[in-house]
Amino acid sequence: MTFTKTSQKFGQWADSRANTVYGLGFSSESQLVKFAEKFAEFKEAARLAKEKSQEKMELATTPSQITLPSPTQELATGDLQSPLTPESVNGTEDERLMPDATQNTDLRVDSNSMLFPHSSSTITKHWEAELTALKGNNAKLTAALLESTANVKQWKQQLAAYQEEAERLHKRVTELECASSQTSGIKIQKTELNQTIEELEAVLKTKEEELEQLREKVQHANHLQTQRDSVSEKLKETELHNQELEVQLRELERRLESSQHEQEAFRKSLGSLLELLDGKIFELTELRDSLAKLIEGS
Repeated sequence: MTFTKTSQKFGQWADSRANTVYGLGFSSESQLVKFAEKFAEFKEAARLAKEKSQEKMELATTPSQITLPSPTQELATGDLQSPLTPESVNGTEDERLMPDATQNTDLRVDSNSMLFPHSSSTITKHWEAELTALKGNNAKLTAALLESTANVKQWKQQLAAYQEEAERLHKRVTELECASSQTSGIKIQKTELNQTIEELEAVLKTKEEELEQLREKVQHANHLQTQRDSVSEKLKETELHNQELEVQLRELERRLESSQHEQEAFRKSLGSLLELLDGKIFELTELRDSLAKLIEGS
């Protein structure tokens, strides 16, 4: 599967085996780029893991001990096939060819032993090297085949994406053509909208004037509130002063009442003193009269 960016914030990939196309939308292009990089990274890791598993399967299906004929006999007869071909990646071809290849190998080994009795080890090493090279080539071919298959799938997905984009553009062109046929209606609507906008602007201007008046009223109310606060403070001060004066007045009334009581007591004591003085004066008068009579009688 290959991830394809169809727009700045949308991407998709297809699963050909399940015949399903998946898509994802992103909030930004940077997130889309990060997702595409991670997608490619995991895809590469999966491909490497698959290649390693195929190499392990090839090693498991390859005969562990085999003695191959000399290069001259191989070129002359051409009977022995390579133990690793693109069709034998899964190990089924080796299992089918193993009995015949073993018989042919035994026959050739016997003939080689009769002709070259001292070169069997050299031939074995040579063909082991050949076998290793063939394994490497087979792995490279398998990887190339997988990569080409993936590229074909990617091209198919891109083609499907381009077809979808072309269809979407075609629908957009159709919509624009339908919209162009409605141009006269749009012009009428535009004129009506312009009139509505002018009316709304006039209403807005009126509302702004009313708002300015309200602001002035609010400022005046704030000024009145400030004056009210100052008057309230003065009133509080006056009330405190009145309370102080009331306290002083009650103190003066108490003093006045005390003074009146003192005057009343003084008057009473003065009256008793006058009465006493009158009694004394009366006694003195009687005494004078008595003295006067005595003087006249003598």
